[in-house]
Amino acid sequence: MTKPISPLRQRMIDDMTMRNLSANTQETYIRSVAQFSAFHRRSPDKLGVEHVRDFHLHLVSRGLVANSIAVKMAALRFFYGTTLRRPNIAAEIPTPRRPDRLPTVLARAEVERLLKAVGDLKLRTALMTIYSAGLRISEAMRLTPQDIDSARMVICVRQGKGRKDRYTVLSGQLLGILRHYWRATRPSHWLFPGRNPARPMTKRALQLACRRAAEAAGLSKSVNTHVATQFCDPLA
Repeated sequence: MTKPISPLRQRMIDDMTMRNLSANTQETYIRSVAQFSAFHRRSPDKLGVEHVRDFHLHLVSRGLVANSIAVKMAALRFFYGTTLRRPNIAAEIPTPRRPDRLPTVLARAEVERLLKAVGDLKLRTALMTIYSAGLRISEAMRLTPQDIDSARMVICVRQGKGRKDRYTVLSGQLLGILRHYWRATRPSHWLFPGRNPARPMTKRALQLACRRAAEAAGLSKSVNTHVATQFCDPLA
């Protein structure tokens, strides 16, 4: 039986929806506030700045990286500042300093090894599309065949960052790859459907495929699908 959503959680969900936060951000923020509440074993609206401080120290003691802690603190700032309308508390929640790191950049030969290591046609084509067009995972997962505009040689990216539509360049080689994929699979709606054809492939499925391909290709660098934005078209 599904557990009913509390009025407080529903209010936070409504606040995030009105501000056009993505589904992934909403899920992360809700989970972070729930972890904060579970840590203190009290409803989060009954907790204050000192409780946030204790939770922050707990996360540090667990060895969480600064990026993960920063996301949880952002969730609590939203919860207190927007949902509870307690800006005085939100203003005192610190933002952990994120370490300055150079992005992982793969050489062209490494990209080719990575993509060749993906055996599944749909997963390989999805990764090729991300790498070639410089897409985010969520953007690629929402593509439909109609978004591939071969007449103008562009890809229409709908509801990308900031919930804005945009266009990105479609290379001739990627167009050939996508045509081969379409002829072989004939997707009905989503270009890269999940196990349930009515829904797109999940972000987790693609990340797992990328990680396994990196291992199979013997790549020692930290590789994930976000590396796509760091290079020019590897298929050109």
